Amino acid sequence: MSRIGRWCLYSLLSVLPATAMAGASRAVWTWEAESYAMVRDPAVAQEAVRYLTSQGIDTVYLYADAYRGHNLIVEQPQLYRAFIERLHRQHMRVYALLGSSYLHTERYVLPAYRQQAQDMFRRVVQYNAAVPAQARFDGASLDIEPHILDEWNDDTRERLLAGFLDMGAALMAIKREHHASTLTVSPAIPFWLDGIELTWHGVTKPVSEHVIDVFDEVALMDYRHKVEGRDSILSHAASEIAYANRVGKKVVIGLEVSPNELEKITFDQVGPKALQQALRTVEAALREDPSFAGFAIHHYRTYRRWVERFGDTGAPPEKGAD
Repeated sequence: MSRIGRWCLYSLLSVLPATAMAGASRAVWTWEAESYAMVRDPAVAQEAVRYLTSQGIDTVYLYADAYRGHNLIVEQPQLYRAFIERLHRQHMRVYALLGSSYLHTERYVLPAYRQQAQDMFRRVVQYNAAVPAQARFDGASLDIEPHILDEWNDDTRERLLAGFLDMGAALMAIKREHHASTLTVSPAIPFWLDGIELTWHGVTKPVSEHVIDVFDEVALMDYRHKVEGRDSILSHAASEIAYANRVGKKVVIGLEVSPNELEKITFDQVGPKALQQALRTVEAALREDPSFAGFAIHHYRTYRRWVERFGDTGAPPEKGAD
């Protein structure tokens, strides 16, 4: 098909309603308080599942580590078992979300905190080994971001990124040690890692490529609301999608709906209608790429409030409207 023909096809697909085309997978990050509430309270769980399915969400990144003095996956694993089984009955996937501002897990890339990172991951692997298949996590979503460390700067970033890769290699070794082949391990990474060259284990390449090599999948924090052209969702995902195509890995496109001072990184102001249009356009552009594995939205609590704020139309009010 010619470039013009493909462009016309993409344009047509991007304006079709969601029901007119098979939708790509949609995940949502679900942080500490909301995850614990869903796991602890069956009524909250039931309402959350109803809402998620109504929004076309088929994958939940469910927090699965310590929070406010408790670690429910250790103390009450039967609660996770019941909720995961509920999600699986609705044909939804569940990833254990590992990483937390509450625990300052950005430090886990440092050698002094490596054991804590391994213990965090091992608890999920051990949980999976102890429960029936229908109660197991389908994956682990890592949110360990070295760039938010106070010590991150131009002089330290290569060391910290190498620490991130070392941590990832250690976690993947635990996966192999426990024969946890069905657990898809997927870190969240910023799109700009493809602009940093790093020599790791004697190989020099963009950090994004090292990360894709180490893990099963990546969730690319592709935080823009512009879809095409320069500084857009598609432009920032291009190198990761292309590399993952070559090496047989998967890339999930992460999008933001939370408020931010930089309006270009989030759909907060442009609304749900714009997000749905963006999802259709990106999916149409990437649907033939074998590495494209759908979308992830950040995050559950903000997403619900955001949808409610825009109401039935899903669009911002027209200028001058009351």
